[in-house]
Amino acid sequence: MYFQTLDDKGECVGVYKDGNLYFKEIPSGCNRTWKYAEYLEEDDVDYGSIFCGNRSLNDACPAFLIDDWIAIEDKLKAYYRSFVLAKVNMDENCFFDLVPKPFLLEYCEIRNKITQYVFENYEKPQNYDFMVDLTKVLARIRHQKLNIDVSSLSNQAHLAKFRKAMKKFSQIDPYCRYNINGTKTGRLTTQKNSFPVMTMDKDFRSIVKPTNDWFVELDFNAAEVRTLMALGGSEVPLEDIHDWNVRNLFKAGVTREEGKQKFFSWLYDENKTNPYLSKYYDRDKVREMYWDGKVVKTMFGREIEADRKHALNYIIQSTTADLVLRQVIKVHEMLRGMKSFIAFTIHDNIVLDIVDEERYIIPTMIKEFSDTDLGEYLVNVKAGKNFGDLRTLNL
Repeated sequence: MYFQTLDDKGECVGVYKDGNLYFKEIPSGCNRTWKYAEYLEEDDVDYGSIFCGNRSLNDACPAFLIDDWIAIEDKLKAYYRSFVLAKVNMDENCFFDLVPKPFLLEYCEIRNKITQYVFENYEKPQNYDFMVDLTKVLARIRHQKLNIDVSSLSNQAHLAKFRKAMKKFSQIDPYCRYNINGTKTGRLTTQKNSFPVMTMDKDFRSIVKPTNDWFVELDFNAAEVRTLMALGGSEVPLEDIHDWNVRNLFKAGVTREEGKQKFFSWLYDENKTNPYLSKYYDRDKVREMYWDGKVVKTMFGREIEADRKHALNYIIQSTTADLVLRQVIKVHEMLRGMKSFIAFTIHDNIVLDIVDEERYIIPTMIKEFSDTDLGEYLVNVKAGKNFGDLRTLNL
């Protein structure tokens, strides 16, 4: 029943079960393990790390195993330090090929015991199936090498800012590694050793190029604003939300940018009142529906401790984050078996790496991406030959 994966890359098939190591093929009866690996994508397996809310092994380890775990973890850290010193690329090597067999046996047996403890002492999370699906998508992205070409900045290399960027990005591993538990609201962050695609300066985005022919970006228009409107029971317009607000909820003469600033200034400041905005954005109703005075409980089963000051923000941000990631999963499934794939996701959008011959699927993906659990959301679509030069795509 209980087993452990020896690496998480699809080409590094290896597991531990009943005191033995198996490679290339997975033995029968493996249905509970600690962590997902790509070669388990089609198998019916439960994951202890997700079962306990993505806690680390350290946090999930019971007291009676903690000494054994610390001892084996110290050995694990020593091996990883040696890999760094030897400049071993872990994205191109299987972990089990780099460490002694006795260590693998000891390490996996303790992981097995922690895994068993988790399944016997934790209740299955309400959003477990979603988290498993999301883990699979992010694992696929994690092992896709980004096409990074710093030479695109060479024309501006006379500027120190660009010289520094060229050196920095040429030394970072070109892989996007997400932290699924990086924020309390569910918004993704990237790990320290990840290529910083979510936070990089827009001046440098041109270095990220598609592996195939095109990048196509699907981006929700004002996603969090739409979420607030939908949660409050108002009909969500299929046009730019800030243009709609200016035209319907503000006095004549207010520009889009002014209206946007006024809206967000009002939204999170309870001392500010606006009867026109309150008619379509019912802050109090949404707060009362999803906050019990101590804990925010979203429609997607996420629970977050919050005081009144932060409750509304957590409701909106968390609901939107989970809503967007559900759409990412849908698009990933649509691309199964195709050459095109999801390159990465940044908050309210996804960037697709599209093969030209498969561009026919773009209208269908837009439709699926816009069809959310809270109704249809407006999607802005851009395309280009690099991440820094995406232009509006009108279909």
